[in-house]
Amino acid sequence: MLDTSNESNGYSQEDFMKLSRTGPATSLTMYDRGLSSIIGAKDSSGNALSNKTKYEFNRLRTWDQRSKSRSTVTLSKAFTLLNGMKTKLGIPDNVVENAAYIYRKIANAKLTRGRTMASLISASLYAACRENNIPRTLDDIATAGNIERRILSRDLRTIIKKLGLNLNQYDTSSFISKISNNMNLKEKTKRDAFDILKRCEVKEITAGKHPVAQAAASLYIACIINNEKISQKKFAEESGVSDVTIRNRVVLIKNTLKIVE
Repeated sequence: MLDTSNESNGYSQEDFMKLSRTGPATSLTMYDRGLSSIIGAKDSSGNALSNKTKYEFNRLRTWDQRSKSRSTVTLSKAFTLLNGMKTKLGIPDNVVENAAYIYRKIANAKLTRGRTMASLISASLYAACRENNIPRTLDDIATAGNIERRILSRDLRTIIKKLGLNLNQYDTSSFISKISNNMNLKEKTKRDAFDILKRCEVKEITAGKHPVAQAAASLYIACIINNEKISQKKFAEESGVSDVTIRNRVVLIKNTLKIVE
């Protein structure tokens, strides 16, 4: 007979495992993809184990942990770090899965030698963000991974070359949304920044330019238009781009679009 009733949620992991008909979901962010054996604390009927059986099961758990290979332990640590960065940066689950897939490719290609786990996980996450157009800068990722930006940038270049990754260019408009939301700018200012960006694209002055710098410069000019007094230094701090870069970009945009303050 086919049971078409809803799957039971359960209120704990033990309840779920006892009541579920399908088991937990598999995931690339789990070192074993969620397919390992779990030695529980109760028997198949949910009853408590005898002291003798508990002792035997504890020994089994110990040997199970010792039998895990070094690579398995490394993956476990790496994905723990990845999930921590996910929380810090607010990264969607599908992007984290993509990052885990990239890291597994790095490990399989034996690119981990001479490079830190934190740097490679961070590079994998940045690459996944680029592939899915999730606006996070190298500085954002480096800070969350507690590593130096130059090391992240170096290892990112290596995995792009070795794995043959083709990363999409960021959509500059996504950074306009991110920066304006973080700085609580007026909606009118945000719309004007989008308009400035479109005009820059028509004039073909955005190709090959840093998308974050373009977004920050567009927002700065839009702030001036709407009388929101925010310094270029503040935009530099928020965007992770130097104020000199933003200043040069502002001058180019104003001259090209003939914007007069």
